[in-house]
Amino acid sequence: MRGNVVDLAVAVVIGAAFTNIVNAVVQGVINPLVGAFGTKDLDHYKSCLKGPCVFDDKTGTVTEGVPIMWGTVLSATLSFLITAAVVYFLMVLPMSKYLARVAARRREREGTQEVLEVSELEVLKEIRDLLSERRAAEGGPGGGTAGETGGGI
Repeated sequence: MRGNVVDLAVAVVIGAAFTNIVNAVVQGVINPLVGAFGTKDLDHYKSCLKGPCVFDDKTGTVTEGVPIMWGTVLSATLSFLITAAVVYFLMVLPMSKYLARVAARRREREGTQEVLEVSELEVLKEIRDLLSERRAAEGGPGGGTAGETGGGI
């Protein structure tokens, strides 16, 4: 759970930090490229939903009609997509690769510990077998001294 919260926090911080840069790229590069097919600014792309739209040139407000400002929505969408791509490729993807490597190393260590534990178990079984052979050679379960038999084990 903590890893997901950290990932989310990093994404929010980096996204906020890159907002100004991304907005400048969209306004300075992408909008003029898209605007090459029409007006020079995406904010000027609009349609009128009801009646003819009349704009006040001084204030930029609508005096008549209902405009749909789809150029502004397109500009905001491009800003979002660029921000998301930067956050994903510069933060999320490298972090997930790093976490995958850490998990693989942990699995390797755990696998090595299992092998060691199995080996230790095998050694203990061999010791047990040797002790029981020794007891049998010395005269059965009661043979030998009390210290050698482990006190009734």
